[in-house]
Amino acid sequence: MPQIAQLTADNWYLASQLFWLLVVFAGIYLVIGRGMLPKIEATVDARDRKVADDLAAAKAAHAAADALEESYRQQSDASRLAAQKAVAEAKDKAAKDAEKRLAKVDAELGDKLAAAEADVAAARKSAMAEIESVAAEAAGELVAKLSGVKVAPADAKAAVKAVLHG
Repeated sequence: MPQIAQLTADNWYLASQLFWLLVVFAGIYLVIGRGMLPKIEATVDARDRKVADDLAAAKAAHAAADALEESYRQQSDASRLAAQKAVAEAKDKAAKDAEKRLAKVDAELGDKLAAAEADVAAARKSAMAEIESVAAEAAGELVAKLSGVKVAPADAKAAVKAVLHG
């Protein structure tokens, strides 16, 4: 092969190629290492900072959301307790009003019952008096018809009263 033969034929040619190899690698090192690498590192650092800032903002937003949720929960609990208290007060007031109305109706019914009992007692007394009077009259007439003896109305009344009362 002629390419390999050239390399072994002349040492100068080999040194020249090694020199240019070093120059090209040095150029690549300078362009990449000194020019491009700092820009890449700066971009990576900026991205890392952005990600860290975004994570911190997300944590802060999460904490704010938790605080807002807790505040909402406390307000909801307070509203629920207030509603329960209002319902209990309304029930108590309704029960007291019902008790007052019931007591008033009970008193009216008691008065009506007492009046009705008094009327019944008066009617009974009147009926008993009338029954005694009619019974005394009937007894006097019966005795007169059966025995022919006329009984005084006061005696007949006394006899009927004794039989009826006791």
